[in-house]
Amino acid sequence: MLLTISTTTRPATDLGFLLHKHPDRVQEFGQSFGTARVLYPEASEERCTAALMLEVDPVRLVRSRGRSSPDFSLGQYVNDRPYAASSMLAVALADVFRTARAGICKARPELAAGPVELEITVPALPCRGGPELAHQLFEPLGWQVEARAVPLDEGFPEWGDSRYVRLVLRGAVRLADALNHLYVMLPVLDDAKHYWIASDEVDKLVRAGEGWLASHPERGRITRRYLGRRRSLTHEAFARLAELGDDVEEELEPPIEEEPGAQAEPEAQEAAAEAVVPPGGEPPAQQEGGPERRPLNLLRRDAVVAVLAELGARSVIDLGCGSGGLVGELLRDPAFTKVTGVDVSARALALAARRLKLDRMPDARRERLELFQGALTYTDERFAGYDAAVLMEVVEHVDPPRLPALERVVFGDARPGTVIVTTPNSEYNVRYEFLTGMRHPDHRFEWTRAEFTAWAERVCREYGYRVAYRPVGDDDPEVGPPTQMGVFSRG
Repeated sequence: MLLTISTTTRPATDLGFLLHKHPDRVQEFGQSFGTARVLYPEASEERCTAALMLEVDPVRLVRSRGRSSPDFSLGQYVNDRPYAASSMLAVALADVFRTARAGICKARPELAAGPVELEITVPALPCRGGPELAHQLFEPLGWQVEARAVPLDEGFPEWGDSRYVRLVLRGAVRLADALNHLYVMLPVLDDAKHYWIASDEVDKLVRAGEGWLASHPERGRITRRYLGRRRSLTHEAFARLAELGDDVEEELEPPIEEEPGAQAEPEAQEAAAEAVVPPGGEPPAQQEGGPERRPLNLLRRDAVVAVLAELGARSVIDLGCGSGGLVGELLRDPAFTKVTGVDVSARALALAARRLKLDRMPDARRERLELFQGALTYTDERFAGYDAAVLMEVVEHVDPPRLPALERVVFGDARPGTVIVTTPNSEYNVRYEFLTGMRHPDHRFEWTRAEFTAWAERVCREYGYRVAYRPVGDDDPEVGPPTQMGVFSRG
């Protein structure tokens, strides 16, 4: 198997720093199914290419197969696995480029943090769905996609195309993001994995998909395929993606749609139907003729908007707006005369501008909107002067030693009339069957109801606010709601 990564961002040889692999050496990495090698076919100031070559040992694969695996005689030894990219290549990529996938590069931190010009080539990739599927999966991530079907035999074109494609991706993408795209998409395109899919695959998917999967238009298909269409795991993954908040569109799961001629599996249909139900809880509406069930992130957004309307807020600032889900909802209501979104991430603000269709927004609505970059732990006069501020699923992403700075900036310096804070209730985590650890890899902590109450009351004492608590989602009699909300009022 072969995968190449090229860059023309000068000096191109800095690719060696980003990948943590020196261009002057060939390095080997043992895998359970063979040997991975990294080498550089070209390395100049103008262009540098790193090649990941995976030599699969079919005998080792046979010896490591489970007793229950089917025995297809010669098929165990003669197959496409040594040549066609698959989950084995994804696993090798994750192992060999582990540090690069995390975006860590002490030698060139500014380069690792931003986009670089990349060209990624996979000469032979099984793709159930053909070149069209490759376009559907990679183009929303900012790639220019060249996917060409490989013919069964070039000498006999009437035989048609094989199930393999030659894939070339080009674009200005952060290298860590590019590697994570490949880690997820290679087995998704193949629609198969060489190993048993266990519950920890949900964590792998959420970690690798951070920042892009929740807002991907094909996230349903990606999730189902990555998890082998296992209903319970898919259900859990949908719930975890909903926890990411703004990054999930209005429909958590798009209509089930597979390749032409393929019938969607009943398990996948059932998983999609259950995706909006909080795990362990009852659907928000079961009665005939009742409102449609909604995922937790939309229930949370609805709850925030309802409180703002109830309080008669006219100007609102969303602190940590992400990709602009709440901002867009507020703009739909002309009663909110000024709506501002703030985020520390320039990428998040770019996603918000695209999601809100800023370039095509009517002038009357555009005049009510402001988006700007800012850090919530530093005083910023632009935060002041609003009727209400919202911290929706934000505080848990702040390191505990930095929380006092956020409190001072929001409650002490900006001092809006109302501050709405939502955060996960860690007691509810037991209702997520396959959840290990926290709900999101970037969470620094998750509070119990008692811990949230203690924090809120201390903030009120220090800054002259009072607080009321409201549940969001199914209020479980034993562990409480999945999301807890505090409504802070000044005075």
